[in-house]
Amino acid sequence: MWRSIASNALTLFIMLLVALAGLLAWGKQQYEGPGPLDQAICFRVERGASFAAVSRALEAQGAVSDARILRIGADYADKTQGLKFGSYLIQPGTSMADIVDQLTRGGQSSCGAEINYRIGVAAADIVLRELDPATQRYEEVAKFDPATEAAPAAYTEALADPAIRLRVTLAEGTTVWQAVEALKRADFLAGDPGAPPPEGTLAPDSYEVARGADRAALLAEMQARQTRILADLWAARAPDLPYRTPEEALVMASIVEKETGVPDERGTVASVFVNRLRAGMKLQTDPTVIYGVTRGQGVLGRGLRQSELRAATPWNTYVIDGLPPTPIANPGRASIEATLNPPDTPFLFFVADGTGGHAFAETLAEHNANVAKWRQIEAERARNQPASP
Repeated sequence: MWRSIASNALTLFIMLLVALAGLLAWGKQQYEGPGPLDQAICFRVERGASFAAVSRALEAQGAVSDARILRIGADYADKTQGLKFGSYLIQPGTSMADIVDQLTRGGQSSCGAEINYRIGVAAADIVLRELDPATQRYEEVAKFDPATEAAPAAYTEALADPAIRLRVTLAEGTTVWQAVEALKRADFLAGDPGAPPPEGTLAPDSYEVARGADRAALLAEMQARQTRILADLWAARAPDLPYRTPEEALVMASIVEKETGVPDERGTVASVFVNRLRAGMKLQTDPTVIYGVTRGQGVLGRGLRQSELRAATPWNTYVIDGLPPTPIANPGRASIEATLNPPDTPFLFFVADGTGGHAFAETLAEHNANVAKWRQIEAERARNQPASP
């Protein structure tokens, strides 16, 4: 009898072990296998939220099939204490394991609302936008110029959210003065920006910032990034360029930046100026004259006068030989790269061609013909422009 009882007990124990193994295998498959979500969602983890509350919210939104399995799996992986607050884009079919990894790895929020202060050449604006999880495209909610417009209510409400992402985007071709003045108007930053950095030394880029970030520290980061870019590209420059120092290359890059907004033209524009320097010709470029007039403090907003083209300023390349003493704007990486690795071309001249780009010429006669075409385009545009009331 005891043998029978022992045998039955052993059989039951083995069956329980098999059942437990099956349950564990099923739980592992549920935790690591594709999740039930059929449409992307933006999931918010509040600051200080417990893992239990987060797991229940995920189950309620259909991201996981069972909150208990999520907690058990996360606990086994020793991740239940590692939640990072923020907003997370959870894609359809994401497994529990990957969701836990997302929510505990943290870093930049991958969805939700974002405030972007865009500092451009002609103006600066603050844009509030929000990611639509279904389309994964950002939708603009509000936009305003902090220099001339009051902040809309949507912006004020969004700024009060501790999880809002904040960034500052500096466009290529802006001046240091424009950057500093714009940063003074960013109400989510703090501190005095201090003395303006040297012209051209800020890297045009997008910078994620924290609420209350120091303005001077942000400018220092922009400088450090531009220094690294210039050093890297200077080390990989083409041989026999007419620049003695990286600083001279930065001056040329700023001129290239201001001369064309067509990406494919940057190298050709740079080659024209390289050819002129090698030939001992004056650069004769209007943006340098404009900088001599404005000192980078805003946009000229009109055509250059003949008196300005003849005026002796340190930046007037119709008057001076070689490069001006400083950059005339903050050049982007692409313009610096074009300046330090220009193609080999025979061109010495270029003029606008009416399409937004330029017509390049090797001889003065060809250039004069291109100029005549441009003048004709300007005249036709003036005739077709509606008369002012």
